Amino acid sequence: MSFQVEGKVAVVTGGSSGIGLAAVEILVAEGAKVAWCGRDEERLNASKDYILEKYPHANIFTKACNVLKKEEVQQFAKEVKLNLGNVDMLINNAGQGRVSNFENTQDEDWMKEIELKYFSVLHPVRAFLDDLKQSANASITNVNSLLALQPEPHMIATSSARAALLNLTHSLAHEFTQYGVRVNSILLGMVESAQWKRRYETRSDLNLSWEEWTGNIAKNRGIPMQRLGRPEEPARALVFLASPLASYTTGSAIDVSGGFNKHL
Repeated sequence: MSFQVEGKVAVVTGGSSGIGLAAVEILVAEGAKVAWCGRDEERLNASKDYILEKYPHANIFTKACNVLKKEEVQQFAKEVKLNLGNVDMLINNAGQGRVSNFENTQDEDWMKEIELKYFSVLHPVRAFLDDLKQSANASITNVNSLLALQPEPHMIATSSARAALLNLTHSLAHEFTQYGVRVNSILLGMVESAQWKRRYETRSDLNLSWEEWTGNIAKNRGIPMQRLGRPEEPARALVFLASPLASYTTGSAIDVSGGFNKHL
């Protein structure tokens, strides 16, 4: 089944690697016009080369942009409109986690987590909202974490900020119905990433394959599917929520954790 996004304009923040790039690729393969940004210009250029090598006729736009800097996001939005037209879908993917407990989390660390989780969403939403209001199939989709509902003591600041983002997403979903803009999110579990790849390179047992090593991690953490997620798996959920296929869905959060959730 098609995602029904052909010809539509999509924006993905943090789109130069991992889940973001996987979402970009799905959207491009489905015929969407796609813009994405990232802070690292070298990685951003590499992601653009990767997409164009696989999809030489793709209609795309990329720009180095720090989503925590309002002026950079506003300029990115202007250039997206100039190059691709009015935006129909915004996928907010920028963000990372902080490992720390209450005792070793300083005041500035709490503030950084709040800034990252809130403003990596607020700046793009504000920059693209006027365009989204003009779309007949407008959507905002936020990448969030299972930590929002299932906090971990060793990630106390991130868990708290993730819960706040879930609340914010739900609030925006209700407020933006008046504009015809749907707002949803996905809740990630443990997903393969460059960070996990780096840890694998320094593993103690060199005889373990990537599948065996990550499978052991998943089993030890109690993930019922006994493996880590692959970037394209949450990316498919993101594109579904962003697409017209989810036209009657707003204020929703799809769990993509391999069954790691402990709540109903």
